[in-house]
Amino acid sequence: MLEEISISGLGVIDKAGAEFHEGLTVLTGETGAGKTMVVTSLHLLSGARADAGRVRSGQSRAVVEGRFRATGAEAAEVLDSSGAELDEDGTVIAVRTVNADGRSRAHLGGRSVPVGLLGQFTSGQLAIHGQNDQLRLLRSEHQRDALDRFSAEAITKPLKAYREARERWITLADQLRDRQANSREIAQEADRLKFGLDEIDKVAPQPQEDEEIAATVRRLSDLETIRTAAVSALDAVTGAGPDADVASGTSVLDGLGAARTMLETQADDTLRALLPRIEEALTVVGDIGEELSSFVSGLPVDAAELEQLLQRQAELKSLVRKYAPDIDGVIGWADSARSRLAEIGDSSESLDELAVRVGAARDDVAVAAVKLTKVRVKAAKSLASTVSSELTGLAMGDAQLEVTVVPDESADSDRRGIEIDGRQLHAGSHGVDKVEFGLTAHAGAQARPIAKSASGGELSRVMLALEVVLAGPGGGSTMVFDEVDAGVGGRAAVEIGRRLAKLARAHQVIVVTHLPQVAAFADNHLLIGKQTSSGKSSKSSRVTSSVEVLDRDERVAELARMLAGLGDSDTGRAHAEELLSTAESEKSAF
Repeated sequence: MLEEISISGLGVIDKAGAEFHEGLTVLTGETGAGKTMVVTSLHLLSGARADAGRVRSGQSRAVVEGRFRATGAEAAEVLDSSGAELDEDGTVIAVRTVNADGRSRAHLGGRSVPVGLLGQFTSGQLAIHGQNDQLRLLRSEHQRDALDRFSAEAITKPLKAYREARERWITLADQLRDRQANSREIAQEADRLKFGLDEIDKVAPQPQEDEEIAATVRRLSDLETIRTAAVSALDAVTGAGPDADVASGTSVLDGLGAARTMLETQADDTLRALLPRIEEALTVVGDIGEELSSFVSGLPVDAAELEQLLQRQAELKSLVRKYAPDIDGVIGWADSARSRLAEIGDSSESLDELAVRVGAARDDVAVAAVKLTKVRVKAAKSLASTVSSELTGLAMGDAQLEVTVVPDESADSDRRGIEIDGRQLHAGSHGVDKVEFGLTAHAGAQARPIAKSASGGELSRVMLALEVVLAGPGGGSTMVFDEVDAGVGGRAAVEIGRRLAKLARAHQVIVVTHLPQVAAFADNHLLIGKQTSSGKSSKSSRVTSSVEVLDRDERVAELARMLAGLGDSDTGRAHAEELLSTAESEKSAF
């Protein structure tokens, strides 16, 4: 429920505020007084796009502040997620600021929030209906939305099932389309991978083989120099080369052996203490000799092995140039290529299998669409009957609303078309149905689309009847109607006022109206006044609006003005008094 609104710097409104109560509240005033700005302010609180042109001339910003008594789980969730704080009386304040440069800010419960979050909160509290909504009602998609809102409980499950089936179908169809479009590229990729694998498998490289061969090649490139150095070192350590029969007696081992013998014959403790270290040196030198002997014996006798290694090295380098920085990278590329080939598989077989899956998914969509259509067809009869009853109460005589669910045959050759009962239908996100509202003007007449048959006044009443039906008997939301009575007069205006008053028994209803027959049924009457202040020239005059709560006597005067501009004349007041008394009498009988 909306309890209070404060507006500053918006259009003709310099600064104004109003309190709202339960029941039916009407806003009246002369043309240009600013009634539309009140509705505009509510649109801003609902997250509508900010228009810098709405900021009052000469002011830096427009501010709209609304106080709500929030209801519903969704509102509680928004308040909790935003950290909004409630006032002591349990209400929450929503604020929308629009700067003259077009920038916009939103606050909820004292916290800065995104405009979308503010709209999410207020959309659950406010339902605003204006003349633009009447025009949207002429479009088939909005008629379908209205039918789905009416059958919300019954349609939720089949609509969800249809959308899930459609999403699976679209995903698979996209994959098939991409695979078909890229089938040539995939085949060429497979050929490249197979060629590379054949080349790599023929060489059969081993991990780190390129590094090992490079080290061996460097050694064999100077074989004799290496051999001479190794033999000389071996002779110096052991006293003999690998083929020597007699030691030269000048080796390190011989010298250490002689030193050990000399010390063993001495009685001096200091000299004998050196023996363990000499033994250790003999062991180390002996190990070095064995390693040198093994190295020398492992050297090739000639350079034939070098040629073989160089040839192998060339083969490995050829792979490295094509596939990776080193042999380990080449081996990794081969592993990835095998995985990719396994993924690609047999292209034709894979495409056929995917095409079968797409067909099955499309069939699932068709089945889900048929179930969805059945729910809509059943709901359409109920909606038409219920709205038609409302139209009777709105002085439309024997007029009947007809709601028809027809197949949407706008499908083209794209992948979004499905076949149902031999017809190619467009499978949109809402199903395969088009919903059409038709109006029968009187008994025996043929129903015609409301876009072609309904006058402005009839369209206003159809929309009001539809909104009354969609609102349901339960209370909770605030319903705002902006000149829903446009194009209506006489008895029809009285009936609209009566129906709005009945609706206000379960909902808070706020109506902007120019009809006294509607205003007479109000529980609360707000007058949007207009004052013109003159400057030094006529061009500098400014219009300022105010909001005033009318008591009963003031309501009579306002109704008299609305009736025919009669003002405070005795005739006008008498007519207005009669109209108000009649409405009060009828309301007491509800």
